[in-house]
Amino acid sequence: MPTLRFADPATRSRLGDLYTRALTALADRHTIHADPTVYDRAGLLAHPPGTFVRAGGGYPSPQRWTRDAAVNAWNGASLLAPAVGRNTLWSVVDRGPHGLVVQQDDQWWDQVVWIPAALHHYRVTGDRDFLGRAFETSFNTLAARRARDFDAAYGLFRGPGFMNDGISGYPGPPAAPGVRSSFVLDHPGTEALMCLSTNCLYHGAQLALASMAESLGEPQRAASLRSDAARLRAAVDRRLWREEAGTYAYFVRADGHVDTSQEGAGLALAVLCGVADRTRAGLILDTAHWQPHGIVNVWPHFPRFDDRRPGRHNVMVWPMVHGLYGNAAADAGRTDLFARSVERLAALVTGSGGNFYELYDSVSGAVDGGWQEGGSGQPEHFVSQPDQAWSVTAYLRMVHEGLFGLAFAEDRLRLRPCLPPQWGAVSLQGLRYRGMTLDVAVSGGGSRVRSCTIDGRAAEPVLPGDATGHHTVDVVLGG
Repeated sequence: MPTLRFADPATRSRLGDLYTRALTALADRHTIHADPTVYDRAGLLAHPPGTFVRAGGGYPSPQRWTRDAAVNAWNGASLLAPAVGRNTLWSVVDRGPHGLVVQQDDQWWDQVVWIPAALHHYRVTGDRDFLGRAFETSFNTLAARRARDFDAAYGLFRGPGFMNDGISGYPGPPAAPGVRSSFVLDHPGTEALMCLSTNCLYHGAQLALASMAESLGEPQRAASLRSDAARLRAAVDRRLWREEAGTYAYFVRADGHVDTSQEGAGLALAVLCGVADRTRAGLILDTAHWQPHGIVNVWPHFPRFDDRRPGRHNVMVWPMVHGLYGNAAADAGRTDLFARSVERLAALVTGSGGNFYELYDSVSGAVDGGWQEGGSGQPEHFVSQPDQAWSVTAYLRMVHEGLFGLAFAEDRLRLRPCLPPQWGAVSLQGLRYRGMTLDVAVSGGGSRVRSCTIDGRAAEPVLPGDATGHHTVDVVLGG
């Protein structure tokens, strides 16, 4: 495992020690045996290692959940433990009548997050065998979703929000009083919602599948997919962009009603999945509402919730969502917002004894599961589960792809660091990337590269994917 070192002792204690804790949690606590009868329905798991990354310590088994598997591979497992990351992705894939496909469960809107995660795995590892099977899986999955869930009248895909499988993440309607269930689809009309986060992921999935097609020598198919993505992006802008507010709305209902709440994951994914251009990315980052302890799932409170009883999927800080926002800030070169994202997540985890919990109260910072309608039909107080894997990998991704700016491509690794100047110089030593071991040092501050040396020679901050051996990279930032 790599080692993170800050030159400043206070920053090292505040942020560096937590990185070590996150690495340990991912390797020792969340990487577990994958029962082949449950997790190897596609027949593609590798033994060894015979392991995958679970969702969390507070959940019952099995944990064969597409969203968790894809996010944890994308956020960190594919880089830190490629064989485990690959197994984690294959653990939620089935063999259907037309070939490999992401499991077709009742949370269909989660399926497409697998596709950009799979492209990321290929770009990190260069694994061509994986690429071919990932393309088949992604193509079949996207085709199934387009046939069933694309609304041609709106030009958008139907489905609840990426993070909001609980009804507390929605106003009423579609939340229906008296329904004795927390699951979003048990409330009428939720299946027809067209949400920002979900459509941003579809856009990212279409672009990811196009990139896979190009790598496999299918330029015409790639061009068709890019055209689909462009039309979807235009539909998101037409239906959900709020020019007067400089941000995106949360969702549009089938009757045309637009909910203007702020969806944290939606804003982050608009940047990370290429829906927002540079100007709009700057606007949504500038206008986003922060609670005292971070970016929340949805802002503001829906009328049935408040600061005393916040909704579980409403005004609560989920580290995974908050981390996505931090990476979006880094991607846009906003060192101020990136620093705030990292510092506040670190403070939450440190304040909970170093355990990466599922979610936190946005006002007090306390571990809390929030309120949500349950089996009684009335709001019930839920538990925030301990040992949440995607809370761990959210922090790791902010270090790797935010702070050090690791940007993976098919044939190269580019560094685009985002270093808040108050943190001082920092290094990441012993990072394995394909056939290399890298020691990366970043100094200065900001997100503009002033100079770079590789093995002592002036160079662009780029490493070819086919290089081997040990290499040192020193990047100086300014502005």
